[in-house]
Amino acid sequence: MTSTAQAAKSGAGTAHPEHLGHVIFIAAAAAMGGFLFGYDSSVINGAVEAIRDRYDIGSAALAQVIAVALIGCAVGAATAGRIADRIGRIRCMQIAAVLFTVSAVGSALPFALWDLALWRIIGGFAIGMASVIGPAYIAEVAPPAYRGRLGSFQQAAIVVGIAISQLVNWGLLNAAGGDQRGKLMGLEAWQVMLGVMVVPAVLYGLLSFAIPESPRFLISVGKHDRAREILAEVEGKGVDLDGRVAEIEHAMKSEHKSSFKDLLGGGFFFKPIVWIGIGLSVFQQFVGINVAFYYSSTLWQSVGVDPADSFFYSFTTSIINIVGTVIAMIFVDRIGRKPLALIGSVGMAVGLALEAWAFSYHLVDGRLPSTQGWVALIAAHVFVLFFALSWGVVVWVMLGEMFPNKIRAAALGVAAAAQWVANWAITASFPSLADWNLSGTYVIYTVFAALSIPFVLKFVKETKGKALEEMG
Repeated sequence: MTSTAQAAKSGAGTAHPEHLGHVIFIAAAAAMGGFLFGYDSSVINGAVEAIRDRYDIGSAALAQVIAVALIGCAVGAATAGRIADRIGRIRCMQIAAVLFTVSAVGSALPFALWDLALWRIIGGFAIGMASVIGPAYIAEVAPPAYRGRLGSFQQAAIVVGIAISQLVNWGLLNAAGGDQRGKLMGLEAWQVMLGVMVVPAVLYGLLSFAIPESPRFLISVGKHDRAREILAEVEGKGVDLDGRVAEIEHAMKSEHKSSFKDLLGGGFFFKPIVWIGIGLSVFQQFVGINVAFYYSSTLWQSVGVDPADSFFYSFTTSIINIVGTVIAMIFVDRIGRKPLALIGSVGMAVGLALEAWAFSYHLVDGRLPSTQGWVALIAAHVFVLFFALSWGVVVWVMLGEMFPNKIRAAALGVAAAAQWVANWAITASFPSLADWNLSGTYVIYTVFAALSIPFVLKFVKETKGKALEEMG
């Protein structure tokens, strides 16, 4: 990928206004993969208790069905780059769209628990592909002057996808009379919840036919004329197109293909900077953020909240997630990555500690006492807000910036893999931990939020305003 400075030097730094609307459409269409990422990741929240009841399974088996999608995510993320380099970014998007569609239909019409798990793995593979191909494609198509803002479409689409999935779940639950297993369109409500994803999946596939292939990929396969046409579309005809093609070719030839061996060194297998990236990924997940998106309806019902209300609270939490993400997008380049991470860590620790306190009280008639119930609800929203305005965005920004050029791709891959593994660990362990001690579970998450503060202070360096070439 060429740097912003190089692109600006060749005249590509600014898109002509008449082209900007088209570029925004292209980025938004590609970000539909992010929308499906968020939607598919969190839609299962509405089906957890119904799956437990229908198949009469315990918490451990239930957790595996919920978490098994993350295996597909890890495989999809690991292979998407190679697939995209072989057959193109657009074809990769189309494969993901097909997988999302198949997963939605299969999940809505499972024969048994085992094939429901299979459909979730397939959906997870699509999520993993979307998590890689969307940002890569947008970065390759966007004019350098707008790359940061257009790149943020992916994260914005993810949080909107989460919110829409919770809104749809809430609406379908109410349509089914408040019963997750209530009849709706000849199926149980939870099946319809999982099946609705067919709509955005098909839309994603259709949009992929309306946007151009990445000029970088076209140049890599020798289609220079088509690459010039697309560069003219997105950067304007006033740009030196031959110069831009030559620049991209030169950058591709001079790129170092980082490998796993490049990451080795130091006294603990990996180089210190790689461990810092892994640490950021692990802390991001070990505060328990995905419990809020995978299990929140179950969580609220376990302390006596009515199912319809629990679904509504899941929706309001996802709205807070959007608000926090917007705040992060506004301030990440203004106050810096490190201060934002520290603010988020403090806020998360407070919110999680209050949840742990509230959940420590005995239920009265199957419900938390009024004061503790309100504290738990408000604290959950506070936790999500502080996560979204900090670690939810900052970690991905820092992982893209903090590694030296020589090892960036490989190190980012290892850090992303660590994030999926940590996500799986939290997702798979929560139901059993909650059965053991819900308050104790939140104490564990609080401890990780608190430990992230000294970790950031001691090991994480600020990357705001630094060129990628300065990282070392």
